[in-house]
Order: sequence, then structure tokens, then C-alpha cells
Amino acid sequence: MSIVQSLGLADILAEHSRRWSGRPATADGPVRQTYAELQARVVRLANALHDQGFGPGDRILWLGQNSWRLFETILAAARLGGIVCPANWRQSPAELAFVIEDCAPKLVIWQEAEVGGPVVEGRKLAQHSALWLRHDGDSEYEAFLASGSDEDNEKEVDPSTPVVMIYTAAFGGRPAGALISHAALITQSLVYGPARGITQDYRYLNVGPLFHVATLIDLFATFVMGGLNVFMPRNDPEEICRLVEAEQITGLFAIGPAAEQLAQANKDRRWDLSSLVALGGSPEWNAMVTVDTSPWGKRPYGFGQTESLGYSTLALLGGQGAMGYAAPIVRLRILDEDGNEVPNGTVGEIALRGPTVSSGYWNRPDLTHQRQKNGWHRTNDLGRREADGSLTFIGPKGQLIKSAAENIYPAEVEACIRQHPAVKDVGVIGTPDPRWVQSVKAIVVLKPDQAATEADIVEHCRARIASYKKPKHVVFVDAIPRIGFAIDYARLNEEHGGGGYPGEAG
Repeated sequence: MSIVQSLGLADILAEHSRRWSGRPATADGPVRQTYAELQARVVRLANALHDQGFGPGDRILWLGQNSWRLFETILAAARLGGIVCPANWRQSPAELAFVIEDCAPKLVIWQEAEVGGPVVEGRKLAQHSALWLRHDGDSEYEAFLASGSDEDNEKEVDPSTPVVMIYTAAFGGRPAGALISHAALITQSLVYGPARGITQDYRYLNVGPLFHVATLIDLFATFVMGGLNVFMPRNDPEEICRLVEAEQITGLFAIGPAAEQLAQANKDRRWDLSSLVALGGSPEWNAMVTVDTSPWGKRPYGFGQTESLGYSTLALLGGQGAMGYAAPIVRLRILDEDGNEVPNGTVGEIALRGPTVSSGYWNRPDLTHQRQKNGWHRTNDLGRREADGSLTFIGPKGQLIKSAAENIYPAEVEACIRQHPAVKDVGVIGTPDPRWVQSVKAIVVLKPDQAATEADIVEHCRARIASYKKPKHVVFVDAIPRIGFAIDYARLNEEHGGGGYPGEAG
């Protein structure tokens, strides 16, 4: 008989239900569950799923807002070796139809309130057939769960297998589902939880969308540490303030504008937000909350992405680089285009390996192979190790400019130019050069009432980065074309003579 050497999510819940049977586990509106009650419902749901033939590798697609039911669905699927995909409920019907067909779920759990229209239209457009259960209103979900036996039949599940799938940005024109394992969620929780000060007394408000890793990692860290997860469907500043006071919330995802929205909603001090331990902000915000003075509060965040389940480096660990050092569960390298590690001080692609890194992409073997060559996850992001080994983030890898034998990353040149006091925005492209293959061209937007010449920008770069990386030409424009937040390099190339990139036909 084999002995399982590591635990899955179902094991964590089973132990919590014995050790902390009466401790609160979830709260969602009037519905509250202890860890023992959560365990009982998860067992029933898992048995109901098993009765429907759901098993290892099968998918459940969640088309709804935040809910305790999503959390218990993940835990139930975890008992059977299945995978749950919380999809972006803000998508259009066509985008939802793509996810339905691509995920190919055995079960779809959906919500009618607020998001039902696009979901129903997406279902009509999709060709894939599945069992659909509505979880709100006259809940088909609850009837389905009640049909399951309460017999606790534990099954051995390999913790390295995926349990959550999160769709990431489009690669080659279509999004891809990053697969996250039990081991990734638990291991990240055991590092990130203490870094954030998450203990069994932590009370986390899940207000950010659970299809986003920024909320997901706090949800699971709170769960692993035995804290309370409170759920609300979506962002509503006044409701957040009410819940912070009512539930004595310790943490939530609210930075920058979101924190200012809460401060505005509570400007008359109707609610007591002092239980909330948060990053400092405006004087009004700081007066309402307990400002986090821990190492995390003084130097928060780090480098990470969905495929690494959030933070792979932690700024609080120190170092010259703003992203800090790699977390103790992560190995980090900076690689050149050929996959060779570059010396400290040299910009290259950030590559990661370790238990928190994605298992690959659902139904994308070519993309998985491309992004996980030689056992390292290629992030498509650029960084630089400083002399002390810490990380500086440069920006997205994007297109590569070739100048003679040298590789130049637009993001590095853009980061340098943005440091010029007169520059508001910038995009960098390569233009064909008969002698050097390509020349660097910077398209620059100046701040209002600020002035700079082409020579100013070139000299600024010459003093900060290698001379061959400086722009040969600088063009000043009113705005940089963008698709969402990303620079539209296709338009920049078309409008400003870009071309001659490595591998480009012509």
C-alpha cells in the first residue's frame, strides 16, 4: 500500500473539519458555514458529481459572480481529481461561447442574476453539450447537491494534478486556460499566507473576481490557514464598507483607485473600517483603516503572473531590484533568446520553475511546449537580475529588434525613455536598416507644457543603457495607439515604417 507524501485540497479541508469543526469557514450573505458544515456539503456535492460520471481530469465551468458555492465546487472537484474553471462573467456572448467550447466541461454552473443574459446567449452560440445547473434563485445546484450521498468516500488524488483553470491573455489570437495544481495552491498559501500575516484569525473579503489570481491566492491562503472567507458577488464600495464592519474583515484586495472609492463611500464615517489592515494611501483612507506596517506593508508585491499563481518574487525580501528576491519555493533565471542564462545586469526573459508554476495550458500542447521548454516556464516578460541577485522588472517581451548581432527589447528602451521628465508615453519599434538589419525608432508623447528634442531623448538613453539600444530616430506624436492597456505595435509599425524583425517574411 502506497503512502501519500503530500496533501491535496480535500485533505486540508478534512483535517480542518476535525481540528476546527466549529470554526467559521465561509460567509455569503445570510449563509454561513463552519468547517464541519463545509466538509459535509463538499462530500455530498462530490458524491453527486461522481454519480453523474464526473472523474479525474473532467471540467466544471463556473459562469457566475463570486459565491461560496464556487469555493465548495472547487473543493468537491478536488476530491475527484477534477478541474474547475471560474470564467470571466464580464465577457460577451461570443467570448463566453468560445470558453464553453474550449473548456468542454461536463458540468456548467451558471447564474441568472445580473449576468444571465450574456451567459444564455453564449450557451446558444456554443456547440458543446453539458449538464447546466443554475445556482441562484430556484437553485438547481442545491437540488443536485442534495441528491449526493453523505458517505465520506475519500479517493486518493495526486496533488500535482490540476484543480483550477484560469484563462489568460490571448496567445495567437485565442485565450488559453492555465492549469493550477493542488500542490501549487497549497505551497503558495504556505509562503504567501505568512508574508501577508494570514492566520486562523484572518477574515478575508472576496470582492475581487475569483477568475483573477490576485483574489484567488488570498482565498486559498485564508482557507489553508483556517481563516474565514467572506464572499460578495462583485465590487460595490458601500456594501464592502458595510461588510468590513459587520464581519470585522481583516483583508481585501483594494489598492489605488479602489481604496479611494471606499474612502469616498465612507467619507461620513458611517462604518468602522478599523479592522481592515491595508496598505497606506490618502490621509482620509489612512484614518479609516489600520495601516499595514509589516514588511509586506512597507514593501508589498513582487513579480508574478497567472501561470505562477501570483508572486514568484517578494519585494519584502529586500534587494536592489524593486521586485525583490525569488520566493523560497521558486527558482528564477534570466534567459536570452536561445535559452541561455545571462549574467547579472543583463536584460532577458524571466523564467521560472517550482511547485507553484502552472502545469501547462488546457488543450494547448504546442503552447505548453513553447512556454515550458527544458523544464522552465518562459514568462514572456523581461527582467534583470541586479548584482545582489534581486529582480528588476522591465516589461513585456513583445517583439524583438535585431541590430547587427545584438538583440534589443523595446520594453527596455521604453522603460528608459519613460524616465525622462518630459515624457508621458512612448512606444519603440524597429525599422529596416540596410547596414544594421534594424534601427531603433522611438515614438514619444510629451507631457503638456513640456519640451524635448530628438537629441535630448537619444542622449538620455545613451547615458542609461548600452549605446546600441538607443533610438536612432525619435518621432513626437499626440498619442500612442493601444489595445486596452497594451501598445498596438502593429499600428505603430504600419504608421512609422516598422519592419525587418527576426523571422519576418519579406
